[in-house]
Amino acid sequence: MITNSTEIEPRTTASPANAGTNPHGAIPRDWSFWAPFALIVVMLAVLYSKVAVKLVYDWYTIPDYSHGFLVPFFAIFLLWDKRTILSRIPIKQTWAGLPLVLFGVAVLILGVYGVDLFTARLSFVFLLAGLIWTLFGPAMLRELRFPLLVLVLAIPFPTIIFNQITFPLQLMASSIASSILPMLGVPTLHEGNIIQLPIMKLEVAEACSGIRSLMSLFTLAIFYGYFLERTTTRRVLLALASIPIAVAANVARIVGTGLCVQYWDPDKAVGFFHEFSGWVMFVISLGLLYLVHRAMRLISPAKEPAL
Repeated sequence: MITNSTEIEPRTTASPANAGTNPHGAIPRDWSFWAPFALIVVMLAVLYSKVAVKLVYDWYTIPDYSHGFLVPFFAIFLLWDKRTILSRIPIKQTWAGLPLVLFGVAVLILGVYGVDLFTARLSFVFLLAGLIWTLFGPAMLRELRFPLLVLVLAIPFPTIIFNQITFPLQLMASSIASSILPMLGVPTLHEGNIIQLPIMKLEVAEACSGIRSLMSLFTLAIFYGYFLERTTTRRVLLALASIPIAVAANVARIVGTGLCVQYWDPDKAVGFFHEFSGWVMFVISLGLLYLVHRAMRLISPAKEPAL
């Protein structure tokens, strides 16, 4: 099926071998051509079945990665949105992508037998990229690089990396909130991720670090940028802008909780208000992201080539 640098070009004359070829592009439509690829898809599904089931379970049980359910659908939409461009790319099968395929398989084996879910899941992206390179050519891989990178958003970080992100966020959020609350008439004593109020202690736990809203907002910022912005620079800026917005929203949530503890009801502040304010601040964060986008368009209306 694979020959070195074999390129499938559209033909202008009708023949049995060319009966299924798309006259406007380079990808044949004959089922006999696609049968081997369908077999590879089935093999991938069998190979990654257990990995995929555990991944979906994590999306369902870990709130920080509940956005993972949206990522595959967005990746599929990207393929559909690029269907015209993809159909016109000549298929150039080459052995040059084989090392990446072998690397993906090696990473999968390392992840499975090393009991590292992150490595096993990430291997799918490497293996898929290698197969695209080998079976369809480097031009196809370049066009599909963004959908492949999007898939990484659905993979939960390993615990050691996750802790390296959440703990500094906890300390930063508690430090900023403890500096703002005295300005609003609430004396505080800050120790690590603990904010001592006159009535009670507020602990900025891992769940309150803001990582959940950060991951979700960052993912939605990428989706938002793709649908509503056609320039690469602004898409990147929108994704990066989601980080300080999510951090600021989490600080505002902690400050609001502190004010409710001091001036309202401590039980309701750490219960109903704390949970409800999370949704409110996320909606406000989306509004701020929209304002950042509008500001970018006002400041720099010039257009650039899209990604």
